[in-house]
Amino acid sequence: MCTGNCSKFIGAALYPFSGLCILCNILLLFPDWKLEAVQDPSEKLTAEVLYLGGVFGSGLMVLLSAIAIQCVGRRGKCNNRCGMFASIFLAGVAVCGSVYGFATSLLGLVNGPQCYYKFLSGNQRWTAPFKMDLEYLELKRSYLFHKEVWTRCTLPAGVVEFNIILFSTIMVASAIQIVLCLIQMINGLFGCLCGTCQKR
Repeated sequence: MCTGNCSKFIGAALYPFSGLCILCNILLLFPDWKLEAVQDPSEKLTAEVLYLGGVFGSGLMVLLSAIAIQCVGRRGKCNNRCGMFASIFLAGVAVCGSVYGFATSLLGLVNGPQCYYKFLSGNQRWTAPFKMDLEYLELKRSYLFHKEVWTRCTLPAGVVEFNIILFSTIMVASAIQIVLCLIQMINGLFGCLCGTCQKR
């Protein structure tokens, strides 16, 4: 495949993944589909949600780079060796954004959600329960392997599953973005050395 056409394909392929990451991160701000968490984010939302890795990292940083990468593949002023050289750096920026989105989502998945948790002692309070000592929660492994404790998060309803699905989606989309951008960095190098093979 021509290096220019490859850039067009990769740029276009990054769009849906960027949009998906933005959407998932925005949805994480509204657990149980209500506005209560946004009105009191310090108590009801985890730091990983507020880092907005899916919006800024895997979302906007990748989206802006994707637009430029796709332009490099189109016939015109950018479709030359210099444009392909620039696409290497643009893809590098997108990789940084994707890694940020992946890392924040991984932390969000590992640490679990903020919820109104019912402890075995009978006490209930807003906290990030799964960040606590596993022995205190009487768990042998991460909460991800103990589905029975998910129901102890009484508010917002179904918040554990909600977080797992959305953070996992951002992670998968970010991983795909990283692969595509690394391919574009290699493609950009070949385009810089060999040209874009577009007919003038």
